[in-house]
Amino acid sequence: MKDLEKYRKKLKHHIDKERYRHTLGVMYTAASLAMAYHYDTGKAMLAGLLHDCAKNMPHDKKIELCQKHHVEITDIERENPFLLHAKAGAIIAKIKYDVDDEEILHAIAVHTTGTPAMSTLDMILFIADYIEPGRDKAQNLAQVREMAFKNLEQTVEKILYDTLNYLNEKSGRIDPATQITYEYYKNRRNLTV
Repeated sequence: MKDLEKYRKKLKHHIDKERYRHTLGVMYTAASLAMAYHYDTGKAMLAGLLHDCAKNMPHDKKIELCQKHHVEITDIERENPFLLHAKAGAIIAKIKYDVDDEEILHAIAVHTTGTPAMSTLDMILFIADYIEPGRDKAQNLAQVREMAFKNLEQTVEKILYDTLNYLNEKSGRIDPATQITYEYYKNRRNLTV
């Protein structure tokens, strides 16, 4: 993608150093997964580069942006506006970065919770965000990294399972979309066994 360098330079001025380092990790991990699954590396890299473009935006601005563009805000997102960075990021990618590829925009919008029936790019970005080289806190990370290059759907299910367990242990609020997505992939696996 010829505009990737232009996007990268622009983005660098809108997110903090640590987020930028994470973003590059996600971009290159998404490219690696795209190659492994014979998917368009340019699209995967652009989705990875822009996935957190709204992360440093003030919470009230995320809410305002989503309302202005008629994007549904759930009760849990309203209570925890940091969760809105994915949806707000898809809007920012479209408006400020001129991304008109609906598949890229959708992958950005669902990269934190996932969604049932994810596309290949949705799964690549979701997984890349979780396993990029700078990540080191998630449980079962070595196992998930290995799984990522063998089966996208099983990896998505494992990440969701581990995320839900972590949130339950920490008594954290669970976005219903995460639970719904997990149930979808668990049921798909059960149907194919």
